[in-house]
Amino acid sequence: MRKRLATTYDEVISVENLLGAWQEFIRGKRSKQDVQFFGLHLMDNILALHCDLATFRYTHGGYEAFKITDPKPRDIHKASVRDRLLHHAVYRKLYPFFDKTFISDSYSCRLRKGTLRAINQFQSFGRGVSENNTRTCWVLKCDIRKFFASIDHQVLFGIFGKYGQSEKVAWLLERVVSSFSSTSPGVGLPLGNLTSQLLVNIYMNEFDQFVKHELKVKQYIRYADDFVLFSHDRALLLEQMHFTGEFLRSKLKLFLHPKKVSLTALTSGVDFLGWVHFPDHRVLRTTTKKRMLMRLRKNPSQETVASYRGLLSHGNTQKLRENLLAQNSQQFIHCPSLSLD
Repeated sequence: MRKRLATTYDEVISVENLLGAWQEFIRGKRSKQDVQFFGLHLMDNILALHCDLATFRYTHGGYEAFKITDPKPRDIHKASVRDRLLHHAVYRKLYPFFDKTFISDSYSCRLRKGTLRAINQFQSFGRGVSENNTRTCWVLKCDIRKFFASIDHQVLFGIFGKYGQSEKVAWLLERVVSSFSSTSPGVGLPLGNLTSQLLVNIYMNEFDQFVKHELKVKQYIRYADDFVLFSHDRALLLEQMHFTGEFLRSKLKLFLHPKKVSLTALTSGVDFLGWVHFPDHRVLRTTTKKRMLMRLRKNPSQETVASYRGLLSHGNTQKLRENLLAQNSQQFIHCPSLSLD
């Protein structure tokens, strides 16, 4: 039986929660013009937002769209400061409850998780399944096609309903979710919303629970729309690939990316979260190395160099680390012969 969401609507929309959300929201944004403008009359704006929420007159505004490359092109949709403040208020009250319902091996957009823990768990699973490289470990790696753009609103609302939240909280979530559509009406979540990070984890938790409790896969890792399953039985993974694809299609209206599904022996190297993993080591993906060098040439500050040295410390990157350590920032930027090996 699922846990029931005990958070009340009044807790979410309280002035205290909105003020707390503001303090979290403005971190790193104090210089933004729209944030400064909202902050000029902060209490008036917060009280007006609270009043609209308390009287159910709140409507979510539109979005400013722009593109980024990180590393592939992505469409970002940015809401107004008022709406983003509400997103933070919703997130800070709902995240603690929902995070406890997620499996331990879901790593995206969660406190005390992240990519480093995910790749370390990958290494641990690989060693365990291969019995310290004494038998073949197969890895099924999958990616979901157009992940954020394919989240079905009605399916999401149905998942919310299983947690027994109040009608008022459901009304607010509907206002936030329905404020955006991508490929068609009622489909898609904006990449720019903080709430989207939580919502996709709630959505994909249905899949995580299926993999863990129905398929009974012990060695499984998911990071956003990327997931991997481990086994020494290749035929079993082929069977599980079929079941996972069918569940995603029939229950969540999602589809595996046909060009990003692979079944590979760990000894051949498995590309996952920016690293190519082997039984006893991992190396940085070539495209990741190239992107790192490009960014260092654009911004060769000591802070940037130190940040990348930290990244490189998590894999077999001795040569790159030596180059970063041996040269100061200005020398590095003028060093076109720097090896990517």
